[in-house]
Amino acid sequence: MAVFNSLSDRLQDTFDKLRGKGRLTEDDINVAMREIRLALLEADVNFRVVRAFVSRCKEQCLEAEVLSSLNPTQNVVRIVLDELTKLLGSEDAELQLPSTRKPNVIMLVGLQGSGKTTAAAKLAYLLKGKGRRPLLAACDVHRPAAADQLATLGGEVGVPVWRGDGKNAVSIASEAVGRIANERKCDVVIVDTAGRLQIDEEMMQEAVDIRDAIRPDQIMMVVDAMTGQDIVNVVNEFNARMDFDGVIMSKLDGDARGGGALSVREVTGKPIMFVSQGEKPDSLEVFHPDRMARRILGMGDVIGIIEEAEKLQNEQSIADAERMLMEGFTMDDMLSQLQQVRKMGGMRKLAGMIPGVDRALSQRGTDVSDEQIVPIEAMIRSMTKQERAKPRIINGQRRKRIAEGSGHTVQEVNTLIKQWEQMDKMMSSLRSMAMGGNTRQMGRQMGNMMRNMGMDPMEAEKLARMSAAAPAGNRQQRKGRPRKKGKQKRRR
Repeated sequence: MAVFNSLSDRLQDTFDKLRGKGRLTEDDINVAMREIRLALLEADVNFRVVRAFVSRCKEQCLEAEVLSSLNPTQNVVRIVLDELTKLLGSEDAELQLPSTRKPNVIMLVGLQGSGKTTAAAKLAYLLKGKGRRPLLAACDVHRPAAADQLATLGGEVGVPVWRGDGKNAVSIASEAVGRIANERKCDVVIVDTAGRLQIDEEMMQEAVDIRDAIRPDQIMMVVDAMTGQDIVNVVNEFNARMDFDGVIMSKLDGDARGGGALSVREVTGKPIMFVSQGEKPDSLEVFHPDRMARRILGMGDVIGIIEEAEKLQNEQSIADAERMLMEGFTMDDMLSQLQQVRKMGGMRKLAGMIPGVDRALSQRGTDVSDEQIVPIEAMIRSMTKQERAKPRIINGQRRKRIAEGSGHTVQEVNTLIKQWEQMDKMMSSLRSMAMGGNTRQMGRQMGNMMRNMGMDPMEAEKLARMSAAAPAGNRQQRKGRPRKKGKQKRRR
């Protein structure tokens, strides 16, 4: 979510200033709202959208019960979070594909360079993972090699592509929907249409003709998240001519300000349905407004992490987790965890989903990327089976051999060993907690870790206490009935 990094930092700085004041006055609220307005404008959010958003937030923040509450700053953050969620769409928008029609038809429209062709392949990959049998129709007959690009992407995700005669977009779409889908036993057709550098009548009319010929179940507009305020004019024009059903927001991993993405829903009333962060086929995700709002405000997306982990969960991984907890953490476990991180979208994506981590890394000038995993993999693979299972036997001579075998230095091997020791120590602490260790001490350790990650101290302490207390509660629950008041007979 790189496009929102600057906005996220500005908003979090504003809230940090409020937290330092304790009780809030009307002047404090006015200053905070002015900072929020400037942050949104600098992020290139449409000025009408900004004005309405700040007005709604300010009106609620100035209510007496907010200013006189025990923790007014938390109430202000909650109000901004709620309004930002509404701005992004409030509720998840689902892809409506009626079961009474086969094949279903999805049509993609948008400007040239918005990422339609890539989005078409990613959407096909997503639907394929849900058990559908998609067909891609290459209806961009104006851009050179557009059909070749779609054919290449279709091959990568294992989805057939229909190119037709490569000349008439309407006939290619009609053939794909009317004949080719049935012949190839496909139950959904994704139509990739032509884009232009700017809105013109020829492009719009061709899109209208395709729509009238194939009667799509869903028309999706692909929008580049790095587009500025011009996005408002573009989506309004497309909406007037095409009446699209929803938006696919591409390039959320870009470096631009990205405020246009926050303007789409407010301006058109059309929901953002999917977002794309990266080039990989699995980088297209269902859009969750509440989670995006929390990430923009630096609150992370823990639910998203859980969902990504659940996708990869199987009986073997559960057994491995139990073994690590009870027996310790090996180098093979570390290698496996790094590979799982890659499958979950990479280190940068996960950093943005953990509360406070992305901001902490940014403030320290630290970057995380999948490239950092490569040397670790090389060093672990240079170890013997015995060394990977029992890293404590790796002495100086072994470290030198591992360094030479992996093409890295002894210092880098030493760093890897220290990282393993930290992970093993953490597993040992969890094991002690699970077996009835000092949960209060564990709570303090977890609280310190969360504060170091940039989480609010009060929230970190509260969450740490809850996390540390949970195992004790579980142990009591497993024992059976709750303890009765009064003396209990001691068993001999």
